[in-house]
Amino acid sequence: MEIWIPITIVAAFCQNLRSALQKHLKGRLSTGGATYVRFFYAWPFAVIYVWALNEWGGMAYPDFNGKFLLYCVLGGASQIIFTGLLVWLFSFRNFAVGTTFSKTETVQVALLGFLLLGDTLSTGAILAIFISVLGVMAMSAAQTNITFKTLLASLIEKSTLIGLASGLFLGGSVVFFRGAALSLDYDGYIMPAAYTLAVSVVIQTVIMGVYLLWREPGQMRAVLVNWKWAGAVGVAGVLGSIAWFTAFTLENAALVRAVGQIELVFTFIASAVFFREKSTPLEISGILLVIAGILLILYVR
Repeated sequence: MEIWIPITIVAAFCQNLRSALQKHLKGRLSTGGATYVRFFYAWPFAVIYVWALNEWGGMAYPDFNGKFLLYCVLGGASQIIFTGLLVWLFSFRNFAVGTTFSKTETVQVALLGFLLLGDTLSTGAILAIFISVLGVMAMSAAQTNITFKTLLASLIEKSTLIGLASGLFLGGSVVFFRGAALSLDYDGYIMPAAYTLAVSVVIQTVIMGVYLLWREPGQMRAVLVNWKWAGAVGVAGVLGSIAWFTAFTLENAALVRAVGQIELVFTFIASAVFFREKSTPLEISGILLVIAGILLILYVR
């Protein structure tokens, strides 16, 4: 098994953990504040990680360059814009449709990766990605009681376009982060991934910090007051990000994100086993498509 695969599985697990921890902040922080803790409590650990790789791992710091910085800024901004679009999407009555279309992110990663970085995929890998995306969309549709007819009828609605745009910016952030790590032209993958993460999360902390001070000044105090749960979110987030960035540095981002959809499998199993929640036929079909897509990626890769 190639090393990027277990790294991606770890990333997906940590992302699930971070999402679960963030639920404890619901009602204590605004959406902006809850988003900010991901960066504010993550950047010290990201910076320490880079320092430790240099100090104890004997890995030299990469040569900083303008292209790297541009990719980090674009990646960080894209991730923040994605979050903003998703929040905006929830203000629409038919937000569920847009949310479903936002799940096309993996396909958009594949396209952006080819256009921006020249990353190519085999025919089998492309097929696998489409299968997994159909599975994700089916699960999203099942959870929000949307029919295929409704999706088709909503193709040109504003919520749909916002959903597609949110997927585009999320996909863009992934591709830009991969581009940043590759632009360092470093012999190895651990340090460039860590260095990219550290620089990117510091940039995001500054951008979101300025925004909160301007738009929601009270949230800065709330972020500090709720340091226990917020700190846990930050730690889980940075562990997941270390794994994601390492996987992106090693492999085509579209394949990484597609395999990362195993996160949904974790959630599905937890819901069925621990919470005894019943699943609809569409949800089961969706999870089977996701699993089939992931297995096909592992086979054709």
